[in-house]
Amino acid sequence: MASVLDELLERGYIKQFTHEEETRKLLENEKITFYIGFDPTADSLHVGHFIAMMFMAHMQKAGHRPIALIGGGTAMVGDPSGKTDMRKMLTKEDIEHNVASIKKQMERFIDFSDDKAILANNADWLLNLNYVDFLREVGVHFSVNRMLTAECFKQRLEKGLSFLEFNYMLMQGYDFYELNQKYNCKMQLGGDDQWSNMIAGVELVRRKAQGEAMAMTCTLLTNSQGQKMGKTVGGALWLDPEKTSPYDFYQYWRNVDDADVQKCLALLTFVPMDEVRRLGSLEGSEINNAKKVLAYEITKLVHGEEEAKKAEEAATALFAGGADMSNVPTVTITKEEIGLPIIDIMASTKILQSKKEGRRLIEQGGLTINGVKVEDVNRTLNEEDLQDGSALIKRGKKNYNKIEVK
Repeated sequence: MASVLDELLERGYIKQFTHEEETRKLLENEKITFYIGFDPTADSLHVGHFIAMMFMAHMQKAGHRPIALIGGGTAMVGDPSGKTDMRKMLTKEDIEHNVASIKKQMERFIDFSDDKAILANNADWLLNLNYVDFLREVGVHFSVNRMLTAECFKQRLEKGLSFLEFNYMLMQGYDFYELNQKYNCKMQLGGDDQWSNMIAGVELVRRKAQGEAMAMTCTLLTNSQGQKMGKTVGGALWLDPEKTSPYDFYQYWRNVDDADVQKCLALLTFVPMDEVRRLGSLEGSEINNAKKVLAYEITKLVHGEEEAKKAEEAATALFAGGADMSNVPTVTITKEEIGLPIIDIMASTKILQSKKEGRRLIEQGGLTINGVKVEDVNRTLNEEDLQDGSALIKRGKKNYNKIEVK
């Protein structure tokens, strides 16, 4: 029987290890506690977080105990990794709201019953630290010279790196130490963009506690051209159905590039690898069958089987010219809004994020109302558009919305 590490490697999750041989021995001989951190910078997780959730789920299925660490404390500082400018500072109220929302989402993917997993918030220890004690007990283990060579700081030095953000690495490193002491946590998992911060945590635990500590980074979700996946015309691909409807979520995966199907099946579903390889090897029009499996399986994991079936049925009906519109994402407007420009309506109902986006869509010939292309950016939604009280909007090739009048 293959070890969980072999399975993770086969599915393409792991990018780097701090201690590969030690990690292999540890996972083969013990059931360990490990953690992944999530900073609550928004009130929903997005698809970039989903790959980390799947990483955790595979480890949990193999008998290891995950700690989902929500960064209520670190979010007050902001992670400079991968950012060219300082992040917008969140209020305590924003962070508390985001933490509560993210907790609910995590419970869909990770089993927290009977101590099988732990949900922790680093605000519980970071917000109560004595600054001088922290410098003496933790700061002494960090070399500023070495920190400045870290990739997460390098790209910010030219534009300016605040002292606030410079502390982020120490805080994340201290998280690992705290979890090691409290839960005997021996491993951190995280995105490959967190490598420098993760090394800092491993070294802090080994130096300060003389404990076992190691880290593995997870592949970032990129397409065959190396670009990050999970972005739509409307912004990020969220796991919250209020931000990205189950139908739009399904359609995103249904429309991925042929070259990305096998990778996404391996990383974002529990489909067995033999079947992943079979589906990934399909060619021509047959690859669409693999895309349907991909879209259905991911939507089922994120939104449940019922929503996945609805999205699948809606897509099938629309593309086959069927009449069942019941499962197409629907927004409502008032009678008073009839006659307003369509881009105003689409922006106010969150079909699109802005009017600017709507104008660009029309200029590119990518918007239709009831099958008729919109060519004028000032085009209004009129009574004659509202067949039986509703209008069908199509964005691009395959994204549909229905507008109904209350």
